[in-house]
Amino acid sequence: MGDSEAVVADSSAMMDYTSAAYNSAGSGAYSSQATGDPTASGGYPNSAGQEGQSSAMYDAGNATTVENGNAFDNLGGASAAPEFVDGSAPTMSAEEERLWSILRANSLDFNAWTVLIEETEKVAENNILKIRKVYDAFLAEFPLCYGYWKKYADHEARIGSMDKVVEVYERAVQGVTYSVDIWVLYCAFAIETYGDPETIRRLFERGLAYVGTDYLSFPLWDKYIEYEYMHQEWSRLAAIYTRIFENPNQQLDRYFNSFKELAGSRPLSELRAAEEAAANVSGPVSEADGQVNEGEVHPDAAEQMQKPLTAGSTEAEELEKYVAIREELYKKAKELDSKIIGFETAIRRPYFHVRPLNVAELENWHNYLDFVEREGDFNKVVKLYERCLIACANYPEYWIRYVLCMEASGSMDLANNALVRATQVFVKRQPEIHLFAARFKEQNGDIEGAQAAYHLVHSEISPGLLEAIIKHANMECRLGKLEDAFSLYEQAIAIEKGKEHSQTLPMLYAQYSRFSYLVSGNAKKAREILTGALDHVQLSKPFLEALIHFETILPSPRQIDYLQSLVDKFISPNSDGSAADKEDLSSIFLEAHVGIKKTSC
Repeated sequence: MGDSEAVVADSSAMMDYTSAAYNSAGSGAYSSQATGDPTASGGYPNSAGQEGQSSAMYDAGNATTVENGNAFDNLGGASAAPEFVDGSAPTMSAEEERLWSILRANSLDFNAWTVLIEETEKVAENNILKIRKVYDAFLAEFPLCYGYWKKYADHEARIGSMDKVVEVYERAVQGVTYSVDIWVLYCAFAIETYGDPETIRRLFERGLAYVGTDYLSFPLWDKYIEYEYMHQEWSRLAAIYTRIFENPNQQLDRYFNSFKELAGSRPLSELRAAEEAAANVSGPVSEADGQVNEGEVHPDAAEQMQKPLTAGSTEAEELEKYVAIREELYKKAKELDSKIIGFETAIRRPYFHVRPLNVAELENWHNYLDFVEREGDFNKVVKLYERCLIACANYPEYWIRYVLCMEASGSMDLANNALVRATQVFVKRQPEIHLFAARFKEQNGDIEGAQAAYHLVHSEISPGLLEAIIKHANMECRLGKLEDAFSLYEQAIAIEKGKEHSQTLPMLYAQYSRFSYLVSGNAKKAREILTGALDHVQLSKPFLEALIHFETILPSPRQIDYLQSLVDKFISPNSDGSAADKEDLSSIFLEAHVGIKKTSC
């Protein structure tokens, strides 16, 4: 066994190796199943060790990224010009300089990344450090791009070492664990590299533990079948077919026909003997998720379903029984296939891409998730969410749904891990996910984490976002910190005052006035806030509409005449408002005026 083969087979060696390579910032979600012995199994790779990380990872001073549940130091990213481990700066072409500058301003510019990678590959020649730098930075932002992991591994194979190729593939299966394609590529590499069949089989089993029940998993099953056929391991081949029949698969009919051909071409003794020996190997497919699915029938169980050989039974009769048992599995899988085929055929893009998905495909994912959740198989629910979040990684709504589903199922480790991945990698620039994270953390007692999430939105993600200010102030109010809540509004107003033609300032004043009255009951202070606002804001329909509605909840005496003068000023011919806005506001004021008169009588 060569050095690189030892890395894959030896769990402790790989753990040490990856620890040095990635400089983990916290306890990793992977144990041996992702970075060690391919035979190892355990929980989902996105589960363990996350609850303690999630709050700390909002620390703006801690530049970390999360890849499929592990927190790793960002290997340079696009935050600065590339730098080698020894601190020296590589020589860059003018085009590289230009592209790095673009990416420092916007690290999510996918097109700039692809052009930079192409330029770096062109000028780097055999400078593997330079190539590593650009791939490390790109894949920290887009870990689901399995094709780029393959390109990275190819560079390491060409210039670096086999151990480095293994490292890249190990990082790849952490970055996109539920991708059939990346496991196919990794297994193809293993077949070409390793001489020990058991090492290769362990890697296949590792991949199948995560994607073996995927409806589109047939490329990996095909590769496994091809490998065992090449070695003429007929019983192992029969065991693989039996396992395939346990779940719907796009190529299920083809597999059943191939199995029947195998059964008709080999003696039953060859098929049975090796299948029984292979039963222990098949275990990880059902155990990788920490439990065995109810209703699943595995090769060893299938064999137990057979009655012992009876006296006088012929080979043909035993073969008929052998095939019949597998045909029953096949038929059950076809029944389930008929229920999900509509969802599966509507998935046009099962892989990740930065281009938006169409509305029909997004709705299909929601409908598919609804169906699987109703079925009640937790493992299938988790795996479908993970499939969905490859194609829909850029959509906060699916991450939020996943987190809430896991919370409702009592799986807070999975919920927290999904939230970390969403907020730190996949939708980290979208305020929606951080506002959700803040509320989720507050509800689960992590007040510091909730405050950190809000501060991240205020300072980096979307400064001045009205929704974030309102929700943050409301949280401080719930915590009994009224002065802190008032301070949030006042600080935000002070910042917006310094901006020319701020669109947020009028509504900030309106919300602050309303909030102040609702939490303190001080109508005088609320009106003072609005009066002060008129010196700094331009009259607009949204602002005046907010004032009108607010006046309806204030106690008497109401300032109808003063409000009337503001409305008249806005609807006058000389004002900047549109004719439609003026007409709408006039109607709103008249309706409110009538309502106020009725309540005053």
